[in-house]
Amino acid sequence: MKKHIPNTITCLNLISGCIATYYAFQADYHLALLFIVIGAVFDFFDGMSARLLHVSSPIGKELDSLADDITFGFAPSAIVFSFLSPLTSHLSPLLPFLAFVMAAFSALRLAKFNLDERQALGFIGLPTPANALFWGALIVGLESYPHFEGMEWVILVGTFISCYLLIAEIPMFALKFKTWGWKGNEVKYIFLLTCIPLLLLLGVSGLAAIIAWYVILSVIHSRFFSHDT
Repeated sequence: MKKHIPNTITCLNLISGCIATYYAFQADYHLALLFIVIGAVFDFFDGMSARLLHVSSPIGKELDSLADDITFGFAPSAIVFSFLSPLTSHLSPLLPFLAFVMAAFSALRLAKFNLDERQALGFIGLPTPANALFWGALIVGLESYPHFEGMEWVILVGTFISCYLLIAEIPMFALKFKTWGWKGNEVKYIFLLTCIPLLLLLGVSGLAAIIAWYVILSVIHSRFFSHDT
């Protein structure tokens, strides 16, 4: 029985992504983001349960990637598609479909992750859950503000920047602690401490600012400080 627990949790992640996609197409971005967050929680616990129960399997690894591409690839793409559709109606009905390029790059990122042995303690490229949370939170935030001229192009350019970051050879730190001391964990503690004011000041849309800050901090750390740790 216990061997089925991790895969069941993974399937709950996938179902959360399907529900998030449904709400994305209904332009209910708050609920879409909520179910992406729920999917991220299931994604965290499926791997943990597999390790605790000692029931990791090749099929679980493949199922996890499939679920992640739905929840963290297709669902955020659907959010961007739904948000772009009314903005680009005067230009071309085809432009919003460019959002789904992000789902393809998310799948590519997940496939690379499965084969890349360098990512045991950190990441190479932007993790798909972080990318999904960025777009979900950003669109929720933008929904509260008046649309400005050229917003559609900013969103489209941002989408392609995300696609690049997903597969870029950029080292990004993971929030994994071998020890709890300051030395060797400086970038992690700085990141966690700065997350709090961003959330307090910006609310839900602060998640997007946090992910952007995570990318910037990762680049700074890998370029100037990683050789010291």
